[in-house]
Amino acid sequence: MEIDSAQYQLSFELRGHEDDVRGICICGNAGIATSSRDRTVRFWTLVPSDKRKYGAMKVFLGHTSFVGPLVWIAPNEEFPEGGIVSGGMDTLVMVWDLKTGERVHTLKGHQLQVTGVALDGSDVVSSSVDCTLRRWSKGKAVEFWEAHKAPIQAVVKLPSNELITGSSDTTIKLWRGQNCVRTFVGHTDTVRGLGVIPDLGVLSASHDGSIRLWALTGETLMEMVGHTSIVYSVDSHASGLIVSGSEDCFAKIWKDGVCVQSLEHPGCVWDAKFLENGDVVTACSDGVVRIWTVQHDRIADSVELDSYFSRLSEFKISRKRVGGLKLENLPGLEALQVPGTSDGQTMVVREGDNGVAYSWNLGEQKWDKIGEVVDGPDDSMARPVLDGIQYDYVFDVDIGDGEPIRKLPYNRSVELFPENPYSTADKWLLKENLPFSYRQQVVEFILQNSGQKNFALDTSYRDPYTGANAYVPGESSNLSAAVPVKPSFKHIPKKGMLFFDSAQFDGILKKISEFNNALVSDPSFLNDGSIDNHLKEKKNLSLTEVEISRLVAVVKILKETSRYHSSTLADADIALMLKLLKSWPLAMVFPVIDILRMIILHPDGAIRLLKLLEDENDILMDMIKKITQSPPLAANLLTSIRAVCNLFKDSCYNNWLLTHRSEILDAFSSCYSSANKNVLLSYSTLLLNYAVFLIEKKDQEGQSHVLSAVLEIAEGENLDVDSKYRALVAIGTLMLEGSVKKIALDFDVVSIAKAAKVSKEAKVAEVAADIELLTKQN
Repeated sequence: MEIDSAQYQLSFELRGHEDDVRGICICGNAGIATSSRDRTVRFWTLVPSDKRKYGAMKVFLGHTSFVGPLVWIAPNEEFPEGGIVSGGMDTLVMVWDLKTGERVHTLKGHQLQVTGVALDGSDVVSSSVDCTLRRWSKGKAVEFWEAHKAPIQAVVKLPSNELITGSSDTTIKLWRGQNCVRTFVGHTDTVRGLGVIPDLGVLSASHDGSIRLWALTGETLMEMVGHTSIVYSVDSHASGLIVSGSEDCFAKIWKDGVCVQSLEHPGCVWDAKFLENGDVVTACSDGVVRIWTVQHDRIADSVELDSYFSRLSEFKISRKRVGGLKLENLPGLEALQVPGTSDGQTMVVREGDNGVAYSWNLGEQKWDKIGEVVDGPDDSMARPVLDGIQYDYVFDVDIGDGEPIRKLPYNRSVELFPENPYSTADKWLLKENLPFSYRQQVVEFILQNSGQKNFALDTSYRDPYTGANAYVPGESSNLSAAVPVKPSFKHIPKKGMLFFDSAQFDGILKKISEFNNALVSDPSFLNDGSIDNHLKEKKNLSLTEVEISRLVAVVKILKETSRYHSSTLADADIALMLKLLKSWPLAMVFPVIDILRMIILHPDGAIRLLKLLEDENDILMDMIKKITQSPPLAANLLTSIRAVCNLFKDSCYNNWLLTHRSEILDAFSSCYSSANKNVLLSYSTLLLNYAVFLIEKKDQEGQSHVLSAVLEIAEGENLDVDSKYRALVAIGTLMLEGSVKKIALDFDVVSIAKAAKVSKEAKVAEVAADIELLTKQN
């Protein structure tokens, strides 16, 4: 079926859940199962009279908290019409008989939320925030083991009969029985969802905003970047298409690593799955399950489409702000009927989906239109998002005792008055199923971290369940547990590395060809100025036709990023690049380094380059020393620093980067004062990568070296915004997660932070505020 070139459109909306729809399970040809925060599992089947529409056939009740993962049991002797397995926040796994609608088994054993369920033959395997995998057979627990040191977020059965898990420790593990045979490393944040592409590999969705395709060897075959927030789920279809769901309110369709369509939703997309016919099913936080199709005869009618777009518009309006105010709270055009009180008085009114400013013209007694009001480019990015909604703050709350980090949203600027922190705390504790004994600690945390020092504590509060009074500081308390909380930082710590992964290949080849022709015809490029020597050596220096063809072939491979998982380079390709680095004049090597920079990002190319570096002299380090000789050329510095930044992508270079850290940073140390903003940005990126890397390696000496270098950048005047921002992020990250906070204070980082806080650039001012807050903590 040709579906990869057509555009998906809404087909049908399945309504019935009363809260967020969290999970989807495609039940063969029988129907679709969905789970929800409303504590139910629903089973939907096609309406016989209309093959486009689905109806709710059964509702399964039994979980006492929200339900998440689902898996289908194909019809067998025990379940003649099939069955469903569900996992919930209530720590339970339940097995349901589709024919009777009855619960057959309640599987108890997990200590915390169940995050994944899979079938292994007739056994059920479940994963949990308690870091364990449990195997169940015929309703009984038969084994369990600690599979990760952090919460497990997903478990999937592979066609090879192995299990694969994703975790908050950012890794994926491949299991044979209880033996971990391979760990996949690459994501920089929680691995939230997993999928399988038969005969190719494993898909993963992460909080780092990316989707990855992995070979079962642990090699990253493809990385898909396009979501702007947490990616919760990923699935594949036989056509080669991939679908993902995200907190950014989009389900995205991918082909060959490229996003080909984005399906916008009026809320967070918790899950997305393909039906066998290529249709897509999505689960949204607005409580609606949606089916999307490329088949024209199954597209929703005009009434249904109008309803969907209306709901989408209402959702976007509810989140949109103009001039710091919610659009939905602005007065309408009727407000212009009321005369102003003074000349030049301004008023913002809502016109459709926009806010428009008017000024009162006292002389003519009318409102003059000024223009549309929009927030600055950084305003929306500065406000954190949770479940598709922007807040002034989204705090990390650590309950302790192995519990996962919880997200606590809070708005201080709501219609001129902040939200009542007691009300916020009450709603949050109910949502998270936490005891009300935590209430006062949560309130005080909100007040402290939102800068409200003079808020009057509500001593009259009564717990709606126990009737207990609110805790008041200074009075005795019978609280049995405290809520340790993490300070809220907007921009630190930095997780993961930054790379330079775009290249103007045609321009690079053109420049190499230009230099090659010059070597043949112009002896001035040789250091000794001897024409005779030039003629003798031109065969060794200039490229032959065969070598030029080989270079063109290398570039073609590097251009086709969607084939990186299967394309290979030859040792001779790498050897050719290294030969040019060694032999060509310094003024000519920068396009060669640029190709080498991209070879480093190619999985096979990176391994081959490292092998040659290990087998021969370290040409890479020799190159760095050579091109940084005074006076260095900006083009050489730019390409070489970016090449070193890209080495952080593949862990096989970790030892090399660690061994040569001092030489590399010393070689490029003069770049902090470069007048070339691209060189300075590349240098600050290198230092930021090294900061994250050396924290991971617990290298205090190296952290001190990097801190000294980034402080030089941060103290500079009239710097490029991004360079300064990355330097400040590196400082904050080293102070927060490294072991050099005291050293930073000794270097008067407080003054640097105060100076940066007055920046007109929001992100620079915000990360400076993060650092200032960090300096005030013990």
